[in-house]
Amino acid sequence: MAVSGIAGAVSPLIQNVTTLDRQLADLQRQLSTGQKTDTFSGLGSQADIAVGLSAQLSAISGFGDTISAVGTSISLAQSALTQISKASDTAKAAAETAPFDPGGGGITTAQRTAQGAFDAVLAALNTQGGNGYLFSGTGVNQPPVDTVDHILNGVGSRAGLIQVTAERQQADLGANNLGRLVISAPTPTSLSLSEDVAGSPFGFKLAGVNSSLTGAVVTGPSGSPAAISVDLTAGNPNPGDSISFTFSLPDGSSEKLTLQATTSSPPAAGQFTIGATPAATTANLQAALTTSLGTLAQTSLSAASAVAASNDFFSNPPQRVVGPPFTTATAQVAGTAANTVFWYTGENGPLPPRSTATARIDPTLTVSYGLRANEAGIRRIVQNVATLAAASYSASDPNALGRYQALNGRVNTALATIPGLPSVQDIEADLAGSQAAIQDATDRHRQTQLTVTNFLQQIEGVNNDEVAAQILSLQTSLSASLSTTARLAQTSLLNFLAPVA
Repeated sequence: MAVSGIAGAVSPLIQNVTTLDRQLADLQRQLSTGQKTDTFSGLGSQADIAVGLSAQLSAISGFGDTISAVGTSISLAQSALTQISKASDTAKAAAETAPFDPGGGGITTAQRTAQGAFDAVLAALNTQGGNGYLFSGTGVNQPPVDTVDHILNGVGSRAGLIQVTAERQQADLGANNLGRLVISAPTPTSLSLSEDVAGSPFGFKLAGVNSSLTGAVVTGPSGSPAAISVDLTAGNPNPGDSISFTFSLPDGSSEKLTLQATTSSPPAAGQFTIGATPAATTANLQAALTTSLGTLAQTSLSAASAVAASNDFFSNPPQRVVGPPFTTATAQVAGTAANTVFWYTGENGPLPPRSTATARIDPTLTVSYGLRANEAGIRRIVQNVATLAAASYSASDPNALGRYQALNGRVNTALATIPGLPSVQDIEADLAGSQAAIQDATDRHRQTQLTVTNFLQQIEGVNNDEVAAQILSLQTSLSASLSTTARLAQTSLLNFLAPVA
């Protein structure tokens, strides 16, 4: 009779131990990773679903990264816009309340405050985000604005705002400092007030005249160049009679100059003395008109000229007075990069500002958050704060206070929030809209991510309690198998033979 070897019985046990060990290792991996398998193929028929869900989670993660970057840029931009608004308010308050106190260099408290505000505005416009400069449009690698010093004072052969303003002022005041108007006396009893050149953009423009002068014949403005005629041939006016001239100024504002007839000699400001004859009265009227017009030119016109020059300088391209000489100039020409500082140095293409930076934050949603420093709402602040900062006054100039008040009043009005005009608040509202869209998308992504993650967990995940129970059961089986295998492996034929006596 044949006797089978013990090795034949041990071999299947060893294979079973190996299988149990592999199963135990896999269960331990499941317990540590929480995943049924480390390959999609291990998911069987649900592998395709798992791949799709994983791709969806990856896309959500990508959108999340984009949202985080865009959200940071928008927050930085909103902070910069807030700083710009605060600087504007500071300059506006100075223009409204600061005293006329010209110090060194003719700089008043209002001008010093405006210079600080201007520096703050430009610093805010040079804010950088993760992708570069926020206010340069698509030109994120280049600063959007030049320096305070260059913009105000120029650099080398390139003129800054102060020089452009000085040239424009010469052109607006004219050689006789009467705002490019000419006063003449065609006859002893008549006078004429006319513009010096037809079609010139500079100086006062005659807009109207209104007279209550008894017996006077007043006509105009008419002709080319426009003129107003006052004829007193019929006799002297009565005390209290008056004549008012209305002028249009270069910044779009208007001024009225009124002269009242009086018997006083010398007359008070805004009056002319009734003479013994119409000819004497006409001479007195001409003298009073010349004096009052000169004062108006040195105050309101000078202030309007500064505002117009600032508008010229901050245009694209900047506009320069054709000259020298500037006092007789009749036209303007576009400045070039060789002779004029261009304050805005960022990208200035055809796209709307907001469209210069876009990001997809959802499969069906894109937000726009681009900015340019030369947008109308921002430019209005830059221009007017710079206008105030560029001014200077001589304490010995009798018209300095009037010019100071006229300019400050214009800047104060221009820096106010005016319904219908572009403003920084409009830009902030645009960005707030993008922020709201981002927040909505974030909420959707969070909910979708939670749902998809739960679904994927049901496919790929394991129940830790069940896995732990299986591990305990396998460990028990493996321990028994190892014990049995070990005993069998140690057994031989000698264990069954009786010992020899």
